[in-house]
Amino acid sequence: MKKGGAVYILTNKNHTTLYTGVTSDLWKRVNEHISGTKHNSFTNKYNLRKLVYYELFHSIEEAISREKQIKGGSRQKKIDLINRFNADWRDLYEDIAEW
Repeated sequence: MKKGGAVYILTNKNHTTLYTGVTSDLWKRVNEHISGTKHNSFTNKYNLRKLVYYELFHSIEEAISREKQIKGGSRQKKIDLINRFNADWRDLYEDIAEW
C-alpha cells in the first residue's frame, strides 16, 4: 500500500509571506517548521509558523503534483485558495494535532 501525502501552506502572523510544501506526514512536518530546528530554512527565516491550508491525498505522487500546481500559480491564486478553505486564516495546527 502506498503512503499518502499532503500539501500545505504556511504563513507568518501578518500573512506577508506564503510557503507551499508537500509531505507524507503533515503533523510531523508542521512541527518541524514550528520548532524552527532548521535554522537556515526559508520558513525559519521568515517566521512561517501558521498552518492556513492543507489538502490530503491517497498517494505522495498526487500530493507532489498538486504542490507543483499550487506553486505554479500566482500569490493571488494561493490567497483565493486559502480564503475558500479557511476564510479567517485561522491556524489549523490544532486541527491536525488531534490526529
